[in-house]
Amino acid sequence: MKQVVQNYKSGELAVLDVPVPGCKPGGVLVRTAYSLISTGTELMKVSEAGMSMLGKARSRPDQVAKVMQSVATNGVPATYRKVMGKLDSYTPLGYSLCGVVEQVGTGIDDVKVGDLVACAGNEHALHAELNWVPKNLYARVPDGLAPRHAAFGTVGSIAMQGVRRGEPQLGDVALVIGLGLIGQVVVQLLAASGVRVVGVDPDPARCKLAERLGAAACGDPASAAVEAAVAELTDGHGVDQVYLAAGGGSNQPVELAARLCRDRGRVVDIGKCRLDLPWNAYYEKELDVRFSRSYGPGRYDPEYELEGRDYPIGYVRWTERRNLACFLDLLVRGRVDVEPLVSHIADFDDAVDTYQRLKDGDLKAVAVLFRYPGPAGEAGEAEAPAVAVPAVKRPGGGVPTPARVAKTPVRLAFVGAGNYATSMLLPHLAQRDGVELSTVVTTTALSAANAQRKFGFAEATTDLDAVLGDKSVDAVFVVTRHSSHAELTRKALLAGKTVFVEKPLALTEDELAGVLAAVEESGNDRLQVGFNRRFAPLLQEARKRFGARTGPASLRYLVNAGRLQHGSWYLQQGTEGSRFEGEGGHFIDTASWLLDADPVSVYAVAPTSNEDLQVVLRYPDGSTATISYVTTGAAGFPKETLDLVADGKVLRLDDFVRASVYGRKKWVSSRLPKARDKGQNAELAAFIKAVRTGGPMPVPLESLVATTSATLAVQAGLAGGAPVTLERAR
Repeated sequence: MKQVVQNYKSGELAVLDVPVPGCKPGGVLVRTAYSLISTGTELMKVSEAGMSMLGKARSRPDQVAKVMQSVATNGVPATYRKVMGKLDSYTPLGYSLCGVVEQVGTGIDDVKVGDLVACAGNEHALHAELNWVPKNLYARVPDGLAPRHAAFGTVGSIAMQGVRRGEPQLGDVALVIGLGLIGQVVVQLLAASGVRVVGVDPDPARCKLAERLGAAACGDPASAAVEAAVAELTDGHGVDQVYLAAGGGSNQPVELAARLCRDRGRVVDIGKCRLDLPWNAYYEKELDVRFSRSYGPGRYDPEYELEGRDYPIGYVRWTERRNLACFLDLLVRGRVDVEPLVSHIADFDDAVDTYQRLKDGDLKAVAVLFRYPGPAGEAGEAEAPAVAVPAVKRPGGGVPTPARVAKTPVRLAFVGAGNYATSMLLPHLAQRDGVELSTVVTTTALSAANAQRKFGFAEATTDLDAVLGDKSVDAVFVVTRHSSHAELTRKALLAGKTVFVEKPLALTEDELAGVLAAVEESGNDRLQVGFNRRFAPLLQEARKRFGARTGPASLRYLVNAGRLQHGSWYLQQGTEGSRFEGEGGHFIDTASWLLDADPVSVYAVAPTSNEDLQVVLRYPDGSTATISYVTTGAAGFPKETLDLVADGKVLRLDDFVRASVYGRKKWVSSRLPKARDKGQNAELAAFIKAVRTGGPMPVPLESLVATTSATLAVQAGLAGGAPVTLERAR
């Protein structure tokens, strides 16, 4: 098998072929799927190995002291031979991984061959294809958790033990100094515990990431903004705890901790930073300085780690293994999100190059994972499928909107005149000032003639090319069956038309790519998809009343879709896509608009006996949206109900008839019955304005693409039975 090793004397890194470890009693043999590089601990070790002998001595005074003791006991020659022999040997790297159990040793009955486990230990969870792991240093991965996320288990346990040492309580304010890998996880654990967090790091990108993940404020250690944030959150008293997650030789972290900590607060050292404590500052506040020892109780105890002797839970509630299992549980329940921390995933064969790029600064990363070949790696990939969210590319400058003669009407052409067009769109356009219905195009002559007679189109035709070539037409509405939307949109964009296409924009990733290729080729990005609910006046007012939010939100959207009549073309899934592919974009767009972000992952499940769906969307700031799309509900129940919860506030929408917001003040919309307004009229008004003025489209194209990709990911998730990551192209 292959393993990453380093020669501490020469600094050489290599991937060596080494023997497969035996499966000893009391443990399991694990084939690695993903292992995590600790960009703090491991890079420090790699950097030290590249130093001169004097530099190594300066960086490890503790080891120098041991050498001097050996000299006094054994003499210089013997000590020299011993030290050089140890330095000139290959040592392993790594301590956090996820893999598949390949063999079970005697005495193990809690896992079986084929189980996915997270493993810990700098002697047992190495960057190697196979590792023997004793019982108390692995934990079974919960169903539904992606292997690459489970590979963070050890790092999560380190952060968790540090938080436990701080003993935070609900309502506390904490300061996290150092927003690297450990610091980012500490921020999330504290936020999940009801603690308000201020982060400190000289890297602005890491500060922004921590704020996305739950920190109330972050900034440079030298900036006044950090002290101001602490003063505001604590009424000037100082933070309850400081967590030192920084490294390096500066004494600035411990000095900052003393300055911003409250009287009798706690300072917890998790990382490995300089600890030259300013005595007066710590004495005057009687600060409680604590150390956090790695993953938790059991660490460095051979009876616990190697012999599998557990501590009774009544005496030691949280051990290494219990911390590991707890962190995995937080991951699978979405209380902690490590996906934003993944800066790079490298193939295991590229390990040496990856370390070198990290050391040289070419690869700037919070967390880097190694992905392993073979069945374990393939299984890992299957657990976490991904759907690409294509980038929107526009040629420099783009194609300007054609100039329109002042006060001339906006001329519209309709491709398709079915039920939705004639009932929900054309009635709003037919009597609108400044709009002229130019041409209607259908595949059958009679339907075109009916639309012309009813809504006053100047012309009716079956010739699409003639309409697309008509320079007097300002915008084209594509309101046909789902399977034709992408191709008709592509043609209209290439013809230079502004396009309004009913949902869905596309039924496949290839169709979506084709639309975006037309945008790139023509420079024409004047596109709107009929996601009308974000324009609904009642929902707009409720969102305004709800106001801004600071923390993650939880959104629930129940869609009582009902059964389709026999013979409906919506049932032609082979050509027209599933019902959710056709309609689901409405609800994803509404959720994303309310949460002011695009989703980063999608998880979908469905019973085998009907078309009901549960779709869970996750967003960059930790917010979630659950869409229950059901066909088996009561016909008399409202079709759409929505609840948004965040920051002690609740927004409720009842089928676009009533809305309410509960917070410091309660707001309820008018009790007088009104017709349901799902936003079509306001959406069309915004679209016509954009066409008339040449201004921005009502919804950015990037948002339309993200919603379409998320809708497509639902089908991929159902097929794969696992969360689907939405990977945005760069």
